[in-house]
Amino acid sequence: MGNAVSDLLGLLAKQIPANAKRVVEVCADDQPEYAAAAGDPREYAGMLDFAVFIRRRTLELVAGNEPLTDDDLAVVSATGERRGETGMSRTVLRRVLTLHASATLNEIQEASGPNDLPVTMQMLGWLGPQGAIAQQAYTLGFLKGQKHFLPVIAQVRQYTEMVLGGETAALANGRDLGIAVPESYQVIVARIPDVDVETAAEVVHTVWRRYGVPATWFGQDEFVALVPVEQQTNATKVISDFAEIIGRPFSVGTAEGPASALAEAFALARRVSLLTRAETAPSHLYTAADVFIELGAAELPEIDRWLHSLAQRLTDGPVLVDTLDAYYRNDLNRPRAAAALCIHPRSLDYRLQRVQELAGIDPASTHGIRILSTVVSRVLGGR
Repeated sequence: MGNAVSDLLGLLAKQIPANAKRVVEVCADDQPEYAAAAGDPREYAGMLDFAVFIRRRTLELVAGNEPLTDDDLAVVSATGERRGETGMSRTVLRRVLTLHASATLNEIQEASGPNDLPVTMQMLGWLGPQGAIAQQAYTLGFLKGQKHFLPVIAQVRQYTEMVLGGETAALANGRDLGIAVPESYQVIVARIPDVDVETAAEVVHTVWRRYGVPATWFGQDEFVALVPVEQQTNATKVISDFAEIIGRPFSVGTAEGPASALAEAFALARRVSLLTRAETAPSHLYTAADVFIELGAAELPEIDRWLHSLAQRLTDGPVLVDTLDAYYRNDLNRPRAAAALCIHPRSLDYRLQRVQELAGIDPASTHGIRILSTVVSRVLGGR
């Protein structure tokens, strides 16, 4: 087995120059931004030197079963910083890191023979954790390099997107930006169509300047903000400011999750925002608890179609949906609901009777409340 280990590592060592050149060329062929940087002879030499360095150190450390040293990570970080300084985007960064990892695995596969399984497994076992550490060091260096030209608000938006995407380097970078990263965030998703670029930028700038809340936009219709769970009052203020700046009805959904793993909370907040009504000034930040029936119904096409058919019966005249909305919002209190609708209680009774005739369900019964409140939510939520 000793000869097998020596043969594989020795073969890979001999192939380092060729493999390093090949991975740089692969990245350049795949990413125009990377190719543009590689067009500078000095940048190309730096890329090639790093590809050689990381392969040589990988073989040395695998042979000794040792982790990357602080000096190794300093080199990795400095290389990432240089790529950030040249203006390479984070999208290209992620792709380049993926290409480097794939190339390393391909090199091992191509060089290994039938007797090399033990050392192959040893290398793969080392590359898993150490590769992740190296990627994080490279990313943090890259983000540091970007600071030379990327405005603070752009860095804040990037932090938000990285945290939502579960990128491990995000939290450390956030602290460098002066963000007191909490254990848990409340993810707020506000949905409104066709927001112009200037207004979108104003919203992000405002909530960051006033509350230190990182935020971003996905497309032109989805605003996302991260509020520390212990700062619930800021969540209401963020939405209040958002409403003032936007000046149009929007829907909102929220969910909580650990800062280190927000993808699930983000997905849930998005789903909630799709099911809530659009309001000019929401008085409540909706959670899954507010729309859990609607969430369940949306997952079942048969139930969704049935609710749609009920909604169609009630929306020939929107007055019935508005009537049910006021009735349920006022906890089935007839005088208060009638006052909210500016009608006489007897007119309210007539409308509720009409709902029962059209839907075949008593709106005041437990059965009716569960079903018709869901119908109201889907109609007013625009589903």
